[in-house]
Amino acid sequence: MGATETDRMSGQGDATTTIGGLPITALGMQASARCLIDAAVSARGHRQRPFYATSANGQVIALARSDAAFRSLLLAADQIHADGMPMVLLSPLVSQAPLPERVATTDLVHEVAALAQKDGVSFYFLGGTAEVNRAAVARMQEAYPQLMFAGARSGYYDAEQEPAIVAEIARLEPDILWVGLGVPLEQQFVARNIDRLQGVGVIKTSGGLFDFLAGRNARAPRLLQAVGLEWAYRTMLEPRRLLGRYLRTNFIAMWQIVKHSK
Repeated sequence: MGATETDRMSGQGDATTTIGGLPITALGMQASARCLIDAAVSARGHRQRPFYATSANGQVIALARSDAAFRSLLLAADQIHADGMPMVLLSPLVSQAPLPERVATTDLVHEVAALAQKDGVSFYFLGGTAEVNRAAVARMQEAYPQLMFAGARSGYYDAEQEPAIVAEIARLEPDILWVGLGVPLEQQFVARNIDRLQGVGVIKTSGGLFDFLAGRNARAPRLLQAVGLEWAYRTMLEPRRLLGRYLRTNFIAMWQIVKHSK
């Protein structure tokens, strides 16, 4: 995994376990949130490469198996969170260092925000439609009145606009940049631009986070989340978009977890 000065200062980069062939952080939700906050605060004024955190679930594990370039993008991260409950449930059976809990980005953002408003850590939301992005920011500011936003913008733009967007984010120097462009576009975005984002403390890829924050997508009931069936709930809500994806990836991901964990 990519070791940066921020990673070394956070002291958390080596707390990993291999699940599905990927080095997954063994930190739980609260420890992961504190790690991101500490990395962001430590980076202030250093103009260094941001600390980069991403996430893995069944879709990501399956894609990493079939796409070597995508796997390389994941391995460039300083930290990979377990955003899939099957990874957590199976880890005691397949790993010598079981995962303590799922660190879903949709929950992690709230843990980080609660700490951020106390520590004066600023956010930037990049992704979603303009409407979804605005709603996500508004709901977070309503829930966390002291949370500061350095900026926000839609994830829909032409390729030639990207350098200017990245330059503007770097100028604003948010402590944590949440990138919600979907897999693998968000990992590709980070790979292209991380060295241009010096001044940003932390980059966290976020998948469909902003749709959930805006209320466009609904989380599964807690019971289904706990037993690893949130994917089934989401499939019932969006069968045309998700059924084919899960049929393709679930078996591959389970096989990877069983055969390539330690």
